[in-house]
Amino acid sequence: MATEVLRSDLERPVIVWLRDDLRLSDNPALTAAANCGRRIICAFVHDEESEGVRPLGGAARWWLHGALREMDDALRGLGGRLCVHRGVASVVIPQLAADSEAAAVYWNRRYGAAERHVDEAVKTTLKAQRIEARSFNGHLLYEPWSIKTGSGTPFRVFSAFWRAAHGVGEPGQPLGVPARLNLFHGPCGQASTTGVELADLALEPTSPDWAGGLRSNWRRGEAGAQARLEFFLNEHLHEYADLRDFPDRSATSRLSPYLRFGNISPRQLWHAAEAAANATTSLRVHQNLEKFRSELGWREFSYHLLYHNPEIATQNLQSKFDQMPWRSDADALRAWQQGKTGYPIIDAGMRELWTTGWMHNRVRMVVASFLVKHLLIDWRQGEAWFWDTLVDADPANNAASWQWVAGSGADAAPYFRVFNPVLQGEKFDPDGRYVKRWLPELDGVSSSVVHRPWQLGNNVEAYAERIVEHGLARQRALDAFKGLG
Repeated sequence: MATEVLRSDLERPVIVWLRDDLRLSDNPALTAAANCGRRIICAFVHDEESEGVRPLGGAARWWLHGALREMDDALRGLGGRLCVHRGVASVVIPQLAADSEAAAVYWNRRYGAAERHVDEAVKTTLKAQRIEARSFNGHLLYEPWSIKTGSGTPFRVFSAFWRAAHGVGEPGQPLGVPARLNLFHGPCGQASTTGVELADLALEPTSPDWAGGLRSNWRRGEAGAQARLEFFLNEHLHEYADLRDFPDRSATSRLSPYLRFGNISPRQLWHAAEAAANATTSLRVHQNLEKFRSELGWREFSYHLLYHNPEIATQNLQSKFDQMPWRSDADALRAWQQGKTGYPIIDAGMRELWTTGWMHNRVRMVVASFLVKHLLIDWRQGEAWFWDTLVDADPANNAASWQWVAGSGADAAPYFRVFNPVLQGEKFDPDGRYVKRWLPELDGVSSSVVHRPWQLGNNVEAYAERIVEHGLARQRALDAFKGLG
């Protein structure tokens, strides 16, 4: 009798609840499920109904569709499938667990307040159903609560945070794809009211279909992430620190959307970059490695801030900025969004964003500074636009970076740092290759004046006039910031 009970219990499956971890490799929840010897149901719940959960923007929805499709293809290649559901996750997951008579549900943790509340609700319900619930760290190098100041409080300065993180020790080695996955391939439980086909989620645009530029620039999913990583390590890691600020060069990793949706993990990036650097004797390569790792560190710091400041996307981290005299200027905001400000580096960046769903990091800082300081438009307007148009729109990075530029965040840029868009263009795009790629109306303009085309008068009639003069805008911004005390 005991043997029959044991055999019956082992026939109960384990559900791996996938979210921002759409990959087979270095997926702690999936590995734990494989190690328990049970059949595995891989499930995804598209939840835009739970209280406080922020719906994805258009570009991120497009990416999610591709990442889910690739995950389903990978699972089908191994004899399984991805069960897609739509609804309130705290209801759907326990129902799926009950319908499938699951013994356990495993998932990798999320760090936003609303998402944590959902996870806690799921865990509470599962425990009441006597179903095991376990969560893992599959998204970060260090858990947000594991790095604290000497007094036990959260860090507010990146450099101090990153030094403390180094003191915790090297991130663990990434996990491989489990050697054996006993995947479930039948119907996904009896929750017919929530089970859907991927196409039913309508994540990709149709009328109009504005994603042509995204499709031609990105290969979504885990295989695309691994290919992009290999290309970066072979071609650009050795020049990363020297060239990453130049938007006309492809020296950045472009791995951010893959990290956002968990098509690759930060541990994989950390150790793969280290292995590539160790394969050469060049000291300069190791300096590039440390610069690349510090960018991973900024991502970690952003999640540290999100965890300890749940309203980071809507509330100033520095309360004095609540008194900032932001301007309401729909025309200026629209000109910025459409890349029609009259400043080439700004307009090129915004058109790159609209076409590809991505923008070079240096240019992101310049266009964000322009909105906040030249136009005195609330940083939340820019954060919302990026949230809708970036394929890597990340709940931690996006908000933390906008607050950094605005001066309202932790470790923020000083208020008197107002990027001059002309000088930024001349310094980081000296030949104008980047702006001419995205602004064909400037194609024939000499590099000596391409970042200040107004000096040519009517010879560039097709290009927009400046919506604000830099000197006047800078002084207006400084006066506004000084008024905060």
